[in-house]
Amino acid sequence: MKTRLILLLINVGVLMGCAGPFKYHDPNIPHHGKDGFLNNYDNTPKASVLKWYWERWTTSFPPDEPGGAATVAVDLNALKNPEALQITWLGHSSMLVQMDGMNILTDPSLSERVSPFSFMGPKRFGKLPLEIEQLPKIDVVVISHSHYDHLDLASLRKINQQNQGQTRFLVPLGNKELLKGEDILNVEEYDWWSGEKIGPIQFTFAPAQHWTTRTTFDVNRTLWGGWMIKGATRQVYFVGDTGYSKDFQDIRQRLGAVDVALIPIGAYAPRWFMQKQHIDTTEAVLIHQDLGARFSLPLHWGTFKLSDEPMAEPPVKLKESLQNANLPLSVFPVLSRGETFSFEKASKQGK
Repeated sequence: MKTRLILLLINVGVLMGCAGPFKYHDPNIPHHGKDGFLNNYDNTPKASVLKWYWERWTTSFPPDEPGGAATVAVDLNALKNPEALQITWLGHSSMLVQMDGMNILTDPSLSERVSPFSFMGPKRFGKLPLEIEQLPKIDVVVISHSHYDHLDLASLRKINQQNQGQTRFLVPLGNKELLKGEDILNVEEYDWWSGEKIGPIQFTFAPAQHWTTRTTFDVNRTLWGGWMIKGATRQVYFVGDTGYSKDFQDIRQRLGAVDVALIPIGAYAPRWFMQKQHIDTTEAVLIHQDLGARFSLPLHWGTFKLSDEPMAEPPVKLKESLQNANLPLSVFPVLSRGETFSFEKASKQGK
Protein backbone atom coordinates (compact mmCIF):
# COMPACT_ATOMS: atom_id res chain seq x y z
CA MET A 1 0.00 0.00 0.00
CA LYS A 2 2.81 2.41 0.96
CA THR A 3 4.69 1.63 -2.26
CA ARG A 4 1.59 2.32 -4.38
CA LEU A 5 1.11 5.67 -2.65
CA ILE A 6 4.73 6.64 -3.32
CA LEU A 7 4.36 5.68 -6.99
CA LEU A 8 1.18 7.74 -7.22
CA LEU A 9 2.94 10.79 -5.81
CA ILE A 10 5.87 10.32 -8.20
CA ASN A 11 3.56 10.24 -11.21
CA VAL A 12 1.58 13.23 -9.98
CA GLY A 13 4.84 15.15 -9.63
CA VAL A 14 5.89 14.19 -13.14
CA LEU A 15 2.67 15.41 -14.69
CA MET A 16 2.56 18.64 -12.70
CA GLY A 17 6.16 19.60 -13.35
CA CYS A 18 7.05 22.75 -15.24
CA ALA A 19 10.14 23.95 -17.05
CA GLY A 20 11.67 26.98 -18.69
CA PRO A 21 11.79 27.92 -22.40
CA PHE A 22 11.92 24.98 -24.79
CA LYS A 23 15.25 25.12 -26.62
CA TYR A 24 14.02 23.16 -29.65
CA HIS A 25 11.04 25.43 -30.33
CA ASP A 26 10.82 26.32 -34.02
CA PRO A 27 7.64 27.80 -35.55
CA ASN A 28 8.71 26.45 -38.94
CA ILE A 29 8.74 22.83 -37.71
CA PRO A 30 5.23 21.74 -36.65
CA HIS A 31 6.29 19.15 -34.07
CA HIS A 32 8.74 21.56 -32.38
CA GLY A 33 6.15 23.28 -30.19
CA LYS A 34 6.54 26.26 -27.90
CA ASP A 35 6.54 24.20 -24.71
CA GLY A 36 7.73 20.81 -25.99
CA PHE A 37 7.59 18.34 -28.84
CA LEU A 38 4.23 17.55 -30.42
CA ASN A 39 2.67 14.62 -32.24
CA ASN A 40 1.84 14.90 -35.92
CA TYR A 41 -1.84 13.99 -35.72
CA ASP A 42 -3.22 14.11 -32.18
CA ASN A 43 -2.19 16.56 -29.50
CA THR A 44 -5.43 16.61 -27.55
CA PRO A 45 -4.85 16.18 -23.80
CA LYS A 46 -4.16 12.66 -22.59
CA ALA A 47 -6.66 11.04 -20.26
CA SER A 48 -6.05 11.70 -16.57
CA VAL A 49 -3.32 9.61 -14.99
CA LEU A 50 -4.73 10.72 -11.65
CA LYS A 51 -8.08 9.12 -12.50
CA TRP A 52 -6.31 5.90 -13.50
CA TYR A 53 -4.29 5.76 -10.32
CA TRP A 54 -7.37 6.60 -8.25
CA GLU A 55 -9.22 3.70 -9.88
CA ARG A 56 -6.36 1.36 -9.05
CA TRP A 57 -6.15 2.73 -5.52
CA THR A 58 -9.85 2.52 -4.69
CA THR A 59 -10.87 -0.69 -6.48
CA SER A 60 -9.82 -4.29 -6.07
CA PHE A 61 -7.10 -4.05 -8.70
CA PRO A 62 -5.59 -7.52 -9.22
CA PRO A 63 -2.06 -8.02 -7.89
CA ASP A 64 0.92 -8.55 -10.16
CA GLU A 65 0.45 -12.12 -11.28
CA PRO A 66 3.11 -14.60 -12.36
CA GLY A 67 3.16 -15.55 -15.98
CA GLY A 68 3.70 -13.45 -19.04
CA ALA A 69 6.23 -14.47 -21.64
CA ALA A 70 8.07 -17.77 -21.42
CA THR A 71 11.86 -17.72 -21.39
CA VAL A 72 14.12 -20.08 -23.33
CA ALA A 73 17.89 -20.35 -23.42
CA VAL A 74 19.44 -18.20 -26.11
CA ASP A 75 21.32 -20.15 -28.76
CA LEU A 76 24.60 -18.33 -28.23
CA ASN A 77 26.30 -20.11 -31.11
CA ALA A 78 23.61 -18.88 -33.49
CA LEU A 79 24.37 -15.31 -32.44
CA LYS A 80 28.04 -15.52 -33.36
CA ASN A 81 27.96 -15.57 -37.15
CA PRO A 82 24.45 -15.14 -38.53
CA GLU A 83 24.29 -15.73 -42.26
CA ALA A 84 21.20 -13.61 -42.81
CA LEU A 85 18.68 -11.40 -41.01
CA GLN A 86 17.80 -12.75 -37.59
CA ILE A 87 16.22 -11.13 -34.53
CA THR A 88 16.33 -12.30 -30.91
CA TRP A 89 13.84 -11.09 -28.30
CA LEU A 90 15.52 -10.30 -24.97
CA GLY A 91 12.30 -9.15 -23.27
CA HIS A 92 10.08 -6.06 -23.29
CA SER A 93 11.23 -3.83 -26.20
CA SER A 94 14.79 -5.15 -26.30
CA MET A 95 15.58 -6.88 -29.58
CA LEU A 96 18.95 -7.99 -30.93
CA VAL A 97 18.79 -7.37 -34.68
CA GLN A 98 21.57 -9.02 -36.69
CA MET A 99 21.93 -8.15 -40.36
CA ASP A 100 24.69 -7.38 -42.86
CA GLY A 101 27.33 -8.40 -40.34
CA MET A 102 26.18 -5.90 -37.70
CA ASN A 103 24.67 -6.34 -34.22
CA ILE A 104 22.00 -3.80 -33.29
CA LEU A 105 20.09 -3.49 -30.00
CA THR A 106 16.74 -1.76 -29.63
CA ASP A 107 15.88 -0.09 -26.30
CA PRO A 108 18.00 -2.41 -24.15
CA SER A 109 16.28 -2.57 -20.73
CA LEU A 110 18.11 -5.42 -19.06
CA SER A 111 17.95 -4.28 -15.43
CA GLU A 112 15.81 -5.84 -12.70
CA ARG A 113 13.46 -2.84 -12.58
CA VAL A 114 12.34 -0.08 -14.96
CA SER A 115 12.28 2.86 -12.58
CA PRO A 116 14.32 5.82 -11.37
CA PHE A 117 14.85 3.75 -8.22
CA SER A 118 16.67 0.44 -7.79
CA PHE A 119 14.44 -0.62 -4.88
CA MET A 120 10.95 0.04 -6.25
CA GLY A 121 8.99 0.31 -9.46
CA PRO A 122 7.98 -2.32 -12.04
CA LYS A 123 10.05 -5.46 -11.53
CA ARG A 124 11.03 -7.98 -14.19
CA PHE A 125 8.96 -11.15 -14.47
CA GLY A 126 11.17 -14.11 -15.24
CA LYS A 127 14.90 -14.21 -15.73
CA LEU A 128 16.90 -12.54 -18.45
CA PRO A 129 17.50 -14.99 -21.31
CA LEU A 130 21.17 -14.00 -21.25
CA GLU A 131 23.51 -11.66 -19.43
CA ILE A 132 24.88 -8.54 -21.06
CA GLU A 133 28.34 -10.14 -20.98
CA GLN A 134 27.05 -12.90 -23.26
CA LEU A 135 25.95 -10.54 -26.00
CA PRO A 136 28.01 -10.36 -29.17
CA LYS A 137 29.85 -7.09 -29.72
CA ILE A 138 27.12 -4.50 -30.18
CA ASP A 139 27.74 -2.11 -33.05
CA VAL A 140 24.70 0.16 -32.64
CA VAL A 141 22.08 0.82 -29.97
CA VAL A 142 18.91 2.65 -31.03
CA ILE A 143 16.67 4.32 -28.45
CA SER A 144 13.02 5.16 -29.18
CA HIS A 145 12.30 7.53 -26.27
CA SER A 146 13.23 8.44 -22.73
CA HIS A 147 10.72 6.52 -20.59
CA TYR A 148 12.48 4.33 -18.03
CA ASP A 149 11.38 1.04 -19.61
CA HIS A 150 13.04 2.11 -22.89
CA LEU A 151 16.04 4.21 -21.87
CA ASP A 152 17.74 2.23 -19.10
CA LEU A 153 20.97 3.97 -18.23
CA ALA A 154 22.36 1.03 -16.26
CA SER A 155 22.08 -1.25 -19.31
CA LEU A 156 23.54 1.40 -21.62
CA ARG A 157 26.52 1.94 -19.31
CA LYS A 158 27.31 -1.78 -19.24
CA ILE A 159 27.06 -2.12 -23.02
CA ASN A 160 29.27 0.94 -23.51
CA GLN A 161 31.90 -0.36 -21.06
CA GLN A 162 31.85 -3.88 -22.45
CA ASN A 163 32.57 -2.59 -25.94
CA GLN A 164 35.16 -0.05 -24.75
CA GLY A 165 33.18 2.92 -26.02
CA GLN A 166 33.01 1.60 -29.59
CA THR A 167 29.24 1.04 -29.67
CA ARG A 168 27.30 3.81 -31.42
CA PHE A 169 24.25 5.11 -29.55
CA LEU A 170 21.50 6.75 -31.63
CA VAL A 171 18.92 8.68 -29.59
CA PRO A 172 16.02 11.10 -30.17
CA LEU A 173 16.54 14.84 -29.83
CA GLY A 174 17.13 15.93 -26.26
CA ASN A 175 18.76 12.74 -24.94
CA LYS A 176 22.40 13.15 -25.92
CA GLU A 177 23.44 15.03 -22.78
CA LEU A 178 21.73 12.43 -20.59
CA LEU A 179 23.98 9.70 -22.01
CA LYS A 180 27.08 11.88 -21.99
CA GLY A 181 26.46 12.41 -18.28
CA GLU A 182 27.01 8.65 -17.92
CA ASP A 183 30.32 8.82 -19.86
CA ILE A 184 28.65 7.43 -22.97
CA LEU A 185 30.33 9.68 -25.51
CA ASN A 186 29.78 7.87 -28.81
CA VAL A 187 26.23 9.18 -29.08
CA GLU A 188 24.25 11.29 -31.56
CA GLU A 189 20.67 12.54 -31.46
CA TYR A 190 18.18 12.86 -34.29
CA ASP A 191 14.97 14.58 -35.32
CA TRP A 192 12.21 12.82 -37.26
CA TRP A 193 13.24 11.77 -40.78
CA SER A 194 16.93 12.25 -40.03
CA GLY A 195 19.61 9.64 -39.45
CA GLU A 196 22.90 8.33 -40.75
CA LYS A 197 24.55 5.40 -42.46
CA ILE A 198 26.77 3.24 -40.28
CA GLY A 199 28.65 0.60 -42.20
CA PRO A 200 26.23 -0.93 -44.71
CA ILE A 201 23.09 0.07 -42.78
CA GLN A 202 21.05 3.26 -42.97
CA PHE A 203 19.32 4.30 -39.72
CA THR A 204 16.41 6.73 -39.98
CA PHE A 205 14.40 8.10 -37.05
CA ALA A 206 10.67 8.37 -37.78
CA PRO A 207 7.52 9.64 -36.02
CA ALA A 208 5.22 7.91 -33.54
CA GLN A 209 2.21 8.97 -31.45
CA HIS A 210 3.55 9.18 -27.91
CA TRP A 211 5.10 11.47 -25.26
CA THR A 212 8.11 11.57 -22.92
CA THR A 213 9.24 12.36 -19.41
CA ARG A 214 11.86 11.27 -16.87
CA THR A 215 11.63 14.00 -14.23
CA THR A 216 9.16 16.58 -12.96
CA PHE A 217 10.58 19.17 -15.35
CA ASP A 218 10.94 17.53 -18.76
CA VAL A 219 7.50 16.50 -20.05
CA ASN A 220 7.83 16.26 -23.86
CA ARG A 221 11.23 17.99 -23.76
CA THR A 222 12.78 15.00 -25.52
CA LEU A 223 11.50 13.48 -28.75
CA TRP A 224 9.99 10.02 -29.32
CA GLY A 225 9.70 7.80 -32.38
CA GLY A 226 10.85 4.61 -34.10
CA TRP A 227 13.83 3.50 -36.17
CA MET A 228 14.02 2.28 -39.76
CA ILE A 229 17.00 -0.04 -40.11
CA LYS A 230 17.75 -0.48 -43.81
CA GLY A 231 20.41 -2.92 -44.90
CA ALA A 232 21.63 -3.95 -48.32
CA THR A 233 18.64 -6.20 -49.04
CA ARG A 234 16.39 -6.16 -45.94
CA GLN A 235 14.57 -3.48 -44.00
CA VAL A 236 13.49 -3.68 -40.34
CA TYR A 237 11.29 -1.15 -38.57
CA PHE A 238 11.33 -0.76 -34.78
CA VAL A 239 8.14 1.02 -33.76
CA GLY A 240 8.98 1.96 -30.15
CA ASP A 241 5.92 3.02 -28.12
CA THR A 242 2.94 4.55 -29.88
CA GLY A 243 -0.76 5.09 -30.16
CA TYR A 244 -2.30 4.42 -33.55
CA SER A 245 -1.97 7.22 -36.11
CA LYS A 246 -1.45 7.91 -39.80
CA ASP A 247 2.29 8.13 -39.11
CA PHE A 248 2.78 4.53 -40.19
CA GLN A 249 1.24 5.07 -43.60
CA ASP A 250 3.55 8.09 -43.94
CA ILE A 251 6.57 5.98 -42.97
CA ARG A 252 5.80 3.38 -45.62
CA GLN A 253 5.27 6.08 -48.23
CA ARG A 254 8.57 7.82 -47.44
CA LEU A 255 10.80 4.88 -46.51
CA GLY A 256 9.21 1.88 -48.21
CA ALA A 257 7.66 -1.38 -47.05
CA VAL A 258 9.52 -3.44 -44.48
CA ASP A 259 10.57 -7.06 -44.21
CA VAL A 260 10.13 -7.23 -40.43
CA ALA A 261 8.33 -4.81 -38.12
CA LEU A 262 8.93 -4.87 -34.36
CA ILE A 263 5.57 -3.83 -32.89
CA PRO A 264 4.38 -3.42 -29.27
CA ILE A 265 1.30 -5.43 -28.25
CA GLY A 266 1.10 -4.81 -24.48
CA ALA A 267 0.38 -2.09 -21.91
CA TYR A 268 -2.97 -1.25 -23.52
CA ALA A 269 -5.45 -1.35 -20.62
CA PRO A 270 -7.52 0.51 -19.66
CA ARG A 271 -8.21 1.75 -23.17
CA TRP A 272 -9.77 5.03 -21.99
CA PHE A 273 -6.35 5.93 -20.57
CA MET A 274 -3.85 4.10 -22.78
CA GLN A 275 -5.33 4.59 -26.26
CA LYS A 276 -3.47 7.80 -27.13
CA GLN A 277 -0.09 6.38 -26.14
CA HIS A 278 -0.15 2.57 -26.47
CA ILE A 279 -1.74 0.48 -29.20
CA ASP A 280 -3.77 -2.66 -28.59
CA THR A 281 -3.41 -5.82 -30.66
CA THR A 282 -5.98 -4.77 -33.28
CA GLU A 283 -4.01 -1.57 -33.87
CA ALA A 284 -0.77 -3.56 -33.90
CA VAL A 285 -2.17 -5.55 -36.84
CA LEU A 286 -3.18 -2.29 -38.55
CA ILE A 287 0.41 -1.01 -38.19
CA HIS A 288 1.68 -4.31 -39.62
CA GLN A 289 -0.52 -3.65 -42.64
CA ASP A 290 0.26 0.07 -42.87
CA LEU A 291 3.99 -0.68 -42.98
CA GLY A 292 3.53 -3.38 -45.61
CA ALA A 293 5.44 -5.77 -43.37
CA ARG A 294 6.11 -9.31 -44.54
CA PHE A 295 6.47 -10.34 -40.89
CA SER A 296 6.03 -8.61 -37.57
CA LEU A 297 7.35 -9.59 -34.15
CA PRO A 298 5.50 -8.61 -30.96
CA LEU A 299 7.27 -6.90 -28.10
CA HIS A 300 6.45 -4.73 -25.04
CA TRP A 301 4.51 -7.46 -23.24
CA GLY A 302 4.96 -10.14 -20.60
CA THR A 303 8.09 -8.72 -18.95
CA PHE A 304 7.09 -5.75 -16.76
CA LYS A 305 3.67 -5.05 -15.26
CA LEU A 306 2.91 -1.57 -16.62
CA SER A 307 -0.85 -1.59 -17.11
CA ASP A 308 -4.09 -3.35 -16.20
CA GLU A 309 -4.40 -6.24 -18.66
CA PRO A 310 -3.26 -9.70 -17.47
CA MET A 311 0.41 -10.32 -18.27
CA ALA A 312 -0.31 -13.27 -20.56
CA GLU A 313 -3.27 -11.74 -22.40
CA PRO A 314 -1.63 -9.81 -25.31
CA PRO A 315 -0.68 -12.89 -27.43
CA VAL A 316 -4.22 -14.26 -26.99
CA LYS A 317 -5.68 -10.98 -28.20
CA LEU A 318 -3.14 -10.82 -31.03
CA LYS A 319 -4.33 -14.20 -32.33
CA GLU A 320 -7.91 -12.93 -32.32
CA SER A 321 -6.90 -9.71 -34.09
CA LEU A 322 -5.05 -11.60 -36.82
CA GLN A 323 -8.00 -13.90 -37.36
CA ASN A 324 -10.36 -10.92 -37.56
CA ALA A 325 -8.10 -9.38 -40.20
CA ASN A 326 -7.97 -12.69 -42.15
CA LEU A 327 -4.22 -12.89 -41.72
CA PRO A 328 -2.30 -16.10 -41.00
CA LEU A 329 -0.76 -16.35 -37.53
CA SER A 330 2.60 -17.04 -39.16
CA VAL A 331 3.02 -13.40 -40.25
CA PHE A 332 3.07 -12.23 -36.62
CA PRO A 333 4.77 -15.04 -34.64
CA VAL A 334 4.95 -14.77 -30.85
CA LEU A 335 8.47 -15.40 -29.57
CA SER A 336 9.57 -16.58 -26.15
CA ARG A 337 12.17 -14.41 -24.44
CA GLY A 338 15.49 -15.63 -25.75
CA GLU A 339 14.05 -17.07 -28.97
CA THR A 340 15.58 -16.13 -32.33
CA PHE A 341 13.50 -15.40 -35.43
CA SER A 342 15.18 -16.21 -38.75
CA PHE A 343 13.78 -14.21 -41.65
CA GLU A 344 15.05 -16.66 -44.25
CA LYS A 345 13.58 -19.71 -42.50
CA ALA A 346 10.24 -17.97 -41.99
CA SER A 347 10.17 -16.92 -45.65
CA LYS A 348 10.84 -20.46 -46.85
CA GLN A 349 8.16 -21.90 -44.56
CA GLY A 350 5.68 -19.37 -45.88
CA LYS A 351 6.12 -20.45 -49.51
